[in-house]
Amino acid sequence: MLAAGVFAPAAQVSAQEEIDKLTVAFVPSRDPEDIITTTEPLKQLLIDELAELGFNVGEIEITVGTSYEAVGEAMSAGTAEIGLIPGGTFVLFSDDVEVLLTSTRAGLTKDSENPADWNDGEATETSDEQVTYYKSLILAGPSEKGQELAAKVNAGEELTWEDLDSANWAVMSSSSSSGYIYPTIWLNERYGKGVSDLSHAVQSESYASSIARLASEQVDIIVGFADLRRDYDEQWTTEMSREASIWEETNVIGVAPNVYNDTVSVSKNAEVMTDELKAAIQQAFINISETEEGKAVIAIYSHEGYQPATSEDYDTEREAQKILLEGAE
Repeated sequence: MLAAGVFAPAAQVSAQEEIDKLTVAFVPSRDPEDIITTTEPLKQLLIDELAELGFNVGEIEITVGTSYEAVGEAMSAGTAEIGLIPGGTFVLFSDDVEVLLTSTRAGLTKDSENPADWNDGEATETSDEQVTYYKSLILAGPSEKGQELAAKVNAGEELTWEDLDSANWAVMSSSSSSGYIYPTIWLNERYGKGVSDLSHAVQSESYASSIARLASEQVDIIVGFADLRRDYDEQWTTEMSREASIWEETNVIGVAPNVYNDTVSVSKNAEVMTDELKAAIQQAFINISETEEGKAVIAIYSHEGYQPATSEDYDTEREAQKILLEGAE
């Protein structure tokens, strides 16, 4: 009997199957141009691995959606066969999307639920531990209001809803786990409110945009994954022209519950998607993640490896969606 989440080996396919094209869709959690450039080698890597597993694919197309929902919708329609999507997006579209893998990533040297523990002015580094979760952080920036809120947190004071509601926020789209859903859970647990209740919140098209808004002091607070500051450490003082480091000028003012890692998922509605192809895609991504070239590609999302996943792995995410939905009513 096969373990849950593991398909029958693709090597059991009796003959090579011809597939004209597969489309791999990425969500815009990083700058879209960076994603396209970094993942270019994935095209040939995936073609080669799938060929070894019984599928001759003529072309791999890589796209970056205009939003998280756009990727989910493309997968639901079957126009994108494969998606690298967060758990929140998978759950939202799980009627039409099937999860194959969850990513593993390096843990961080800071992992506390107490926001002040993150605010020593020193860079957060990766640890040797591989984890299947990441934290969502609420970050205050260098603006006057951002510094005011950070000072309260670092002094051990509790923030009030009025404190947070008076600030300008940048958030991601409503299916983003670390950029919307889990910050909503954090707000709901403490204040009985959600992101949608904030008086001054704007939606960013990418995390790069959120960071840029924080650096320019257009917003006071942003939300995102725990290693977000690591990703934009250099740009903070170069492209964004800040004088002090991102670690000195930003502070964690809230730590949301752990988010289960991103998925490699496939469309249930794509004409070519068979159990044999699912098995091949699942094994191909595992194989790719074990090569140096493959590791460089998947690092764009801070992925370091993959393990088989089931829909049930994301039941916590479903609870998160339920809280989010109830909060919007």
